[in-house]
Amino acid sequence: MPQLGMRVNLAQFSLLVAVNALVGGMLGQERTVLPLLAEQEFHLTAYTAALSYILAFGVTKAAANYAAGTLADRYGRKPVLVAGWIIAVPVPLMLIWAPNWSWVVAANVLLGLSQGLTWSVTVIMKIDLAGPLRRGLAMGLNEAAGYLAVAFTALATGYLASQYGLRPAPFLLGLSYAAIGLGVSALLVKETRGHATSEAQSWESQGELTNREIFVRTSFREPALSSASQAGMVNNLNDGLAWGLFPIMFAAAGLSLNHIGVLAAAYPAVWGIGQLITGPASDRLGRKNLIVGGMLLQAVALAGFAAASGFVPWLLSAIGLGIGTAMVYPTLLASVGDVAHPAWRARAVGVYRLWRDGGFAVGALLAGLLADLFGIRTAIYVVAALTAVSGIVVAVRMYETRVLTAPRR
Repeated sequence: MPQLGMRVNLAQFSLLVAVNALVGGMLGQERTVLPLLAEQEFHLTAYTAALSYILAFGVTKAAANYAAGTLADRYGRKPVLVAGWIIAVPVPLMLIWAPNWSWVVAANVLLGLSQGLTWSVTVIMKIDLAGPLRRGLAMGLNEAAGYLAVAFTALATGYLASQYGLRPAPFLLGLSYAAIGLGVSALLVKETRGHATSEAQSWESQGELTNREIFVRTSFREPALSSASQAGMVNNLNDGLAWGLFPIMFAAAGLSLNHIGVLAAAYPAVWGIGQLITGPASDRLGRKNLIVGGMLLQAVALAGFAAASGFVPWLLSAIGLGIGTAMVYPTLLASVGDVAHPAWRARAVGVYRLWRDGGFAVGALLAGLLADLFGIRTAIYVVAALTAVSGIVVAVRMYETRVLTAPRR
């Protein structure tokens, strides 16, 4: 029978942390370069049009997240992971060769599909391996690896773009990530579905739930799961704004490519490192207060971006935004893992991530429209207000989900 726990599964757990770092790197290759590519090479002047690639990414990643949970329960985790990496391989090549903006949008459709499958499954596999008592730590390590890789790659691609141009050098890094990720996932990663089956024996049976019942429970009916779903969506709504509009705002202020790269990297770097602290802290202190505090801190930091100008004030705001996001991101995933039954946990994670990454699409559309109509700073203020409201919803509706012993539900 498979054993639960991070220590007993350390080899596979560590390998999956490394795989998720490669997944994050695939996302990071775009953070600095694509907003500038939209303006400088494809001459897109409307913010809504320039952010169309984030809209495409968000819609397809959200759908792939939902599919990943169902497919992982039906066929196993590893086949879904390998399929996600196969889809990732053409992405950097399309970005290098893109003759027009539609190629960039198409590449982000594939990137969204790939990220939805690969990132979702690495989350599910780590939850499978870790067991109930170290779920926050497991999610902290998973998300830290992914977003530190986003930060490193955003910084590296900014440097490569400043030295060698916006194409092709920055995207060659992404091509190497895809090749390594596919090889490691196909040859070294082992299936973990048996661990979830083993854990389910310590839970009371809830009967066989349909996909529709799981969707309704996670999205609307169950207070903790639905609170996590809306908070995750708003969190990625503001991340979509940061991804798409911040580099443009920084460039308009006259910052260099290197400074833009530092600012683009600082937020996910603090986010990534912070999760090494906040993930395990949620195992000791609980989930709810970290989520509420993190959402409110994000709101303050976003307002700081809108109110300030210059490299140093923006860097301080990026650090604040990273800390707030670190408080929220692994903690939301851990809370979903706390509440969802092992028999349908993969599908619940898929539903949660459907809502969460749908925030990329909502953020791109909302931020683009507001920026076109009223300017970038007004768009940022509106998103800051929405983030604060989301934190208040969690404070009112969510209950504490942290488990202190193996549950029997």
